[in-house]
Amino acid sequence: MGQVLIDRGIITAEQLEIALAEQRKRLIETGQAVRLGHVIADLALASEEAVVEAINENFRLSVASLSDNIRELILRQRGPLAERLPPPAIPIWLKLCIGALLIVAVTIVSFSTIIINKQKARLFDQTVMVGTVSLNYFANNARIPLIDDDILSLNTLIKEATDTEGLRYAVVTDTRGLIRAHTDVNRIGTPLSAATPTQPPVTRGKVSYYSFVTPTGEQMLNLYRDVLFQEKILGTVHVGVSLDFIEHLVAREKGSIIYVTLVMMTIGLAIAVYLGLRFSRPITQLVAATEAIGKGDYRHRVELNRQDELGNLATAFNQMGEELLRHTLTRQSFGKYVGEEVLEMIIADPEKMWLKGHKNDATILFADIRGFTAYAESRDPERVVEMLNTYFDIATRAILDYGGYVDKFIGDGVLGVFGVPVYRNDHVERTVRAALDLMEQLRSRNNQGNPLLSSVGIGIHTGPVVSGNIGSPAKMEYTVIGDTVNLASRLSSLARPGEVLVTDAVVCALRSLIQVESAGDRTVKGKTAPVPTFRVLSIKQRPHVKSVE
Repeated sequence: MGQVLIDRGIITAEQLEIALAEQRKRLIETGQAVRLGHVIADLALASEEAVVEAINENFRLSVASLSDNIRELILRQRGPLAERLPPPAIPIWLKLCIGALLIVAVTIVSFSTIIINKQKARLFDQTVMVGTVSLNYFANNARIPLIDDDILSLNTLIKEATDTEGLRYAVVTDTRGLIRAHTDVNRIGTPLSAATPTQPPVTRGKVSYYSFVTPTGEQMLNLYRDVLFQEKILGTVHVGVSLDFIEHLVAREKGSIIYVTLVMMTIGLAIAVYLGLRFSRPITQLVAATEAIGKGDYRHRVELNRQDELGNLATAFNQMGEELLRHTLTRQSFGKYVGEEVLEMIIADPEKMWLKGHKNDATILFADIRGFTAYAESRDPERVVEMLNTYFDIATRAILDYGGYVDKFIGDGVLGVFGVPVYRNDHVERTVRAALDLMEQLRSRNNQGNPLLSSVGIGIHTGPVVSGNIGSPAKMEYTVIGDTVNLASRLSSLARPGEVLVTDAVVCALRSLIQVESAGDRTVKGKTAPVPTFRVLSIKQRPHVKSVE
């Protein structure tokens, strides 16, 4: 990025070094990496707009600010294909299928290999045993013919050797290594040529053997032993047994194993697909339900008729949706009674001390309608309620707009509180501005046929109040009590239609902002001395006070 900015003349190489040094410094101090673009903008080496524009033009991106993940966007566009491609999404049913196939294949192949190797070893041992029996028979019966040099008897002895299955040859040699008898009579009288063993010879008792490969490619096992007479060696007997039948048997068994493996893999695949779909479909439903819940659709339900963990999960999920729906409805409804700010504080920390009772300075606004009782007695109740709700709506919006909250509606009266539970230093000013704004809105909407809007009087007083949860375990409400609340209520009853009465405490708090005129000293119930009251005429404009900022 730094080189791009240099190439476009936005910063110089020296400025880039300054920015890099500052970036390293911040990394050492905070332990967190800071993006170079932010450092350049913070040092006023270039504006953020210029840096963003250079990045967009050079890399052909649509970055809105330096807070975007620029590196990821560049990698997606210009990085290696492997980095630009999204990671593969493999469904769970496919994973189960692959896993089942691997388990079946590995299990069958492993056990088959072990069994085949054991069978090969047993067949080899049996071959050695068969060859040993034949070898011993020839050795025991060749003694006398060798002593007598009776070649005819020796050849007669081994003539039928090849009739035994797997036995390829039998040979009797004398002490000089000359063949005296052979299943191939053409080789009688010739020296015996030893084959090249594929493995070192093995000796078991009097018998030795080794395997070799014939010129035709046949695997043979050659067994041999000496012919003894009274501990004297008369010659040697050799027999050759074919080992190819072992390989043929193994190959046939491998074919059977492959067939069984394919059958088992097919069965395993079918079971895995069934189980995979049985598990993935409920999960898909739960994912869709989670997305719906995330979007605020708390009425969404998962229909799973299963008696397993997924069924329990669906039941728990539906219960969660019901609780969230109930919580949302409660929050929406409860928020209309206590105000959004109070509701947020209750939810965030239900055990906070201010809910249990806390003394703080606050400003109280009381507004009620002059002559409402007499007016309501002679009017249709539905119409009266409709006009009263219009008045409450205007009053509520005015109070909330200036950072207060509506504590309660008392008949035709509205109790607005500023300064608790969310304390603001300018709560007195906010209250007066809310009252004047309320009066202005009532006057502007008075021409809509609602006479109640022109009959509202407001009283305001500021001072210490006690706020918190008041009531019984069965029914509680967050409210404020104290002399400040009572005095504001008394002033409200003294105010004429369209009049905002305040006490000297309010005037003293807003001396430089507020314009008032004396409304005289009033005798108020609960006060031994008359209370100086003032009529609010105007207040200096400070638009930023409006809202809860």
